[in-house]
Amino acid sequence: MSDVRQRKRIQKNETPIEDEFEYEDTMTQPHAVPIVLANDDHSFRLDEEALKKVLMRDEIKDRYVVVVSVAGAFRHGKSFLLDFFLRYMSTKYVLKQNTSEWIGSEDAPLDGFSWKGGSERDTTGILMWSEVFLTELASGEKVAVILLDTQGTWDSKSTVKECATIFALSTMLSSVQIYNLSSNIQEDDLQHLQLFTEYGRLALADSGKTPFQRLQFLVRDWRFPYEAPYGAVGGQQILEKRLEVNDHQHTELQSLRKHIRSCFTEIACFLMPHPGIKVATSPTFDGRLGEIDSEFKDNLKILVPMLLAPENLVLKKINGDKVKVRDFVQYFKSYMQIYEGNELPEPKSMLVATAEANNLAAVADAKDVYMTLMEEVCGGTKPYLKTEAIENEHHRVKDKAILQFNSKKKMGGEEFSRTYKEQLEMDIEETFIQFKAHNESKNIFKSARTPAVFLHWQLYFM
Repeated sequence: MSDVRQRKRIQKNETPIEDEFEYEDTMTQPHAVPIVLANDDHSFRLDEEALKKVLMRDEIKDRYVVVVSVAGAFRHGKSFLLDFFLRYMSTKYVLKQNTSEWIGSEDAPLDGFSWKGGSERDTTGILMWSEVFLTELASGEKVAVILLDTQGTWDSKSTVKECATIFALSTMLSSVQIYNLSSNIQEDDLQHLQLFTEYGRLALADSGKTPFQRLQFLVRDWRFPYEAPYGAVGGQQILEKRLEVNDHQHTELQSLRKHIRSCFTEIACFLMPHPGIKVATSPTFDGRLGEIDSEFKDNLKILVPMLLAPENLVLKKINGDKVKVRDFVQYFKSYMQIYEGNELPEPKSMLVATAEANNLAAVADAKDVYMTLMEEVCGGTKPYLKTEAIENEHHRVKDKAILQFNSKKKMGGEEFSRTYKEQLEMDIEETFIQFKAHNESKNIFKSARTPAVFLHWQLYFM
């Protein structure tokens, strides 16, 4: 509720509506938006309207997208970590300050994505921060940075299928997947990536392109700094050991490690110290830096810019092509469709969903080309074109749109793409009918022959 409306209520001796004030404030302030919702039957559904409300704004939708997601077991501080990401992003990208003090003051509570101490999970489904951070890379490319928080896996309330679904969606959608682990990298942590290694093998065979960008292992509460130091260097030492392939391993373990490496353009690891006893045990801890161990804060100051500084941002790519925000929405929808069932999809189904979204994105780009060029020719207040002229322009612009579709790299092969090309041609012809009708409405000579106009002219000259 606005201050003006509140003042009017006070002037009329009416009680200010505090709840309404708070509601409107939450609508205008950046906040976590539930995008993938958990149903009572342990399935998930996409809130497409909420997704589009965040991403399909004019200033965002045509930018290339960076998607940073945090996934892993519940109660290991994923949302807590993301809120420090938000502090950095707000300082660097919103306030545009180059300062090492982005981490905040010692006595400021930590807010943003909901988090709390204790043994029970707090986050369900997948949440997206409502504020999309905009920047421009050194290359001149305009990008939008999206932050995703995910439901923790392996809690007592979730089925195996639920856990696998959230982890799969997070990995499929992100350009940087932060795999949040406790204490160490275990064999079962690697096995959770098995589904993507199979998908990656199929995607590589289909397009020859690495399907995913960066996999960032983040080991929390690392207890062995005497073996490997905290940070990226120690993390790389541990990662190399865990992903090592040798003749003494079972062939299944060798295959898993080879496929993990082949699925991601970059794999890294960072070792974080424990944040301190008060963080772990105090029921009143609210994220104040003064109560967090200095060693944790020092490493946080290294980790966050390493992932989120402009020069370190990783663009989302599908089939080797950079993905725009509006295309990301289509991929999100296509992936959700195959994960809505009662069974986990096969890697082949994931590949088909990617190919489908890939072709639909190519169709959308081609239609945009047609619409933009035709608007320049005969849209809005452009003068009337004779029938032959507008039809010639239609064929010229249609050829450019089809060329745009053909030139975009697509998955699934030529046969798979043929259906989408045919649909594109039908959509263009339907759109041309609308352009033709709009053009005819500008024909003053034709309009002058209508009875109403003829009568007006008769009366005028009498």
